[in-house]
Amino acid sequence: MTRLHANTARSVYRRLLDAYGPQGWWPADSAFEIVVGAVLTQNAAWTNVEYALTHLREADALSPEAILALPDERLGALIRPSGYFNVKAQRLKAVCRFLVDAGGIEALRDRETHDLRAAFLAVHGIGRETADDIVLYAFHRPVFVIDAYTRRIFERLGLFAGGEAYEALRGAFERALGPDVPVYQEYHGLIVEHCKAVCAVRPRCADCCLRQRCPVGRGNGPEHVVRRSA
Repeated sequence: MTRLHANTARSVYRRLLDAYGPQGWWPADSAFEIVVGAVLTQNAAWTNVEYALTHLREADALSPEAILALPDERLGALIRPSGYFNVKAQRLKAVCRFLVDAGGIEALRDRETHDLRAAFLAVHGIGRETADDIVLYAFHRPVFVIDAYTRRIFERLGLFAGGEAYEALRGAFERALGPDVPVYQEYHGLIVEHCKAVCAVRPRCADCCLRQRCPVGRGNGPEHVVRRSA
């Protein structure tokens, strides 16, 4: 059960935005690059994903047809920096086959959001978080992305109990915020930045813009901020 209400969700968003400024997520030059990045970022740091994307770009392999034409070994070598490269090569080929069979990204834009999301979820290796990354950023649909960082912050704030199903948390954000694509995109980027900068596994609570409303932060004095985590 969540305790995420509209005022609270918007207040956290404003505090993060004031602290970090606009993040401009998702960093990509095309909708297809967003799709590729969403697959590569599974269990990977974004800096490593950027290396893999650069390799694909330099190999002139940033299209569904080009990726499908690559031998598996060559594709794996290009995306090696993102980790699990053999698995991700198969997932990339699966999503590229889906895109080609569907007539390309532009053809998919005519689908209703629910059907679009369901279609990506049916692709091998595309889970809820990856599908929602794609639907939100590549297709600009109002689907809120839930990741481990989101759970960490909002559990520490006492707004999630912990262990809630993905869909329950996604629904809680969407009800609280309304169908606001720019806010969903910016909020996700801010959550990522906050967890990288401050709300790490060992949180630096003294530097946190949410500390005064966070039970973990209020309990962590300067001498404790790197020792305790929720």
